[in-house]
Amino acid sequence: MSLKYAVIGTGAIGGYYGGKLANAGQDVHFLFHSDYGYVKENGLRLDSVNGDFHLKQVNAYNDTSDMPKCDVVLVGLKSTNNHLLKELLPPLLHDTTLVILIQNGLGLEEDLQKTFPGLWITGGLAFICSAKTGEGHISHFDEGRLNIGSYSCPDNSLIEQICNDLMDAGVETKIQNLEQARWMKLVWNIPYNGMTVVMNTDTDKLMNNTGMENLLHEMMLEVIRGGNHAGKGKYSIPESFADEILDTTRKMVPYSPSMKLDYDFKRPLEIEYIYTRPIEEAKNNGYDMIRVNMLEKQLKFIESQYIKK
Repeated sequence: MSLKYAVIGTGAIGGYYGGKLANAGQDVHFLFHSDYGYVKENGLRLDSVNGDFHLKQVNAYNDTSDMPKCDVVLVGLKSTNNHLLKELLPPLLHDTTLVILIQNGLGLEEDLQKTFPGLWITGGLAFICSAKTGEGHISHFDEGRLNIGSYSCPDNSLIEQICNDLMDAGVETKIQNLEQARWMKLVWNIPYNGMTVVMNTDTDKLMNNTGMENLLHEMMLEVIRGGNHAGKGKYSIPESFADEILDTTRKMVPYSPSMKLDYDFKRPLEIEYIYTRPIEEAKNNGYDMIRVNMLEKQLKFIESQYIKK
């Protein structure tokens, strides 16, 4: 059985993974915002290190009420916009629709489940360097893996089929324990997203400075220890994982993470799920992430200078 996919948030993440699926022949329906008219007329373009393509005919919409009910919904919104899902999701859902939150942070699935108690939810962990660089235009610079972990999906065969569809589309994919996977992703997200904002720089410049690299490493160890305390023995992230992350980042192209781009364009920062929730979860389980706590406060101050709440 072939699956019908929807994409909410057709930007750097949703546009890439949804575009790859559509280019491989899958039935994909995209929700657009400001560039809806452009894509409707000109299609969706993806420039990738793995090969460029242009989808000339796109199932493009600017309102989910016009979209069909789908088997899988890929959510690529910034988590700062998750309050919109209460209105965006219902037109897309049938009894066994699976929603995949391809977002960064901790507590995302828990909060969505509170809004939709019977919904099937998984988390998606994207390891990718990509950006929306124009109307209907996604640029992919490096990496591209997407790991998936179930939060409340009872149908493992559905998750396996999604993974197969993604792999057939050229996306490296595997199924992981969601809680552990989210903490492991935070080992990268917490130091690099925040430090590129606070220092107003890119990843390569941080990595080329010994003092900054040491600070990043110390912060990664805090996240690993916080995650292991939160896991309560269910899993163990080795501290050597921090060295793996540093090595991977050294090999990456110079990159501005999503939070740095949000700062550059004076948009809200994803502080709640990437910093506040992990800090609280670790502390509730007996571990205080001191450096991460300091970084969270710095980011809140920076954001408050251009967004008045």
